[in-house]
Amino acid sequence: MNHPQTRDAGLPMHLYIDSADLKLLEEFLELPVVYGVTTNPSILKRDGVLRTNLPKFVGQVFELGARVVQVQVWSQDAASMVSDALEFLTYGEAGAIVPKIPATREGLKAAAKLASDGIPVTLTAAYALEQALWATQLGAAYFAPYLGRLEDAGQDGLGLIAKMQNLIARNPDNKTRLLVASVRSRRAFLALLELGVGSITVPPSLLPKLFDHPETLAAEQTFLSDAKTISD
Repeated sequence: MNHPQTRDAGLPMHLYIDSADLKLLEEFLELPVVYGVTTNPSILKRDGVLRTNLPKFVGQVFELGARVVQVQVWSQDAASMVSDALEFLTYGEAGAIVPKIPATREGLKAAAKLASDGIPVTLTAAYALEQALWATQLGAAYFAPYLGRLEDAGQDGLGLIAKMQNLIARNPDNKTRLLVASVRSRRAFLALLELGVGSITVPPSLLPKLFDHPETLAAEQTFLSDAKTISD
């Protein structure tokens, strides 16, 4: 099985922003630790991005500093999913666009075809442990379970994701990363780090809590104040 790779695939963590709001993306994509952007049709609809404007939007996201942009297919049958994905690939350089494929029967067919052709794909909308196995067998670059939605459904979301991570980690040659989505708090983010997941996508609203620690900001102000008193 060919294992397709994204740009900078060897990085220990891929941090994505789950948004199509260019103003919010601009604020954080300049940070070098942010790897890329994830989208789906619901996010695009919410943020006012039409399919006809999708190529322009993706280009703007790359200009803002994203290494990788993930775009979800719009179709339901395998052949049309593959067609959608191939269109999306024309929006960027090799490895810079990752098509997202729902983990349905038709999605498995489409993901297998794309991955066998060396195209990195994300198997998304994942809710079950066996789906993680299918992702690894197909050679998907990412496997995307939804933490918050799992918990909304009454499941032990972190417990299930821990099992998914263990399944993926059993084979040292496996290249699939968990891409955990629907992350709603800093506490959940830190718990995912403890599990050792390879990628996380978060909403822009969570990013200030990850980057603007109040004690760090307070220490900086003290240093700046003291610097003024010892400046010539």
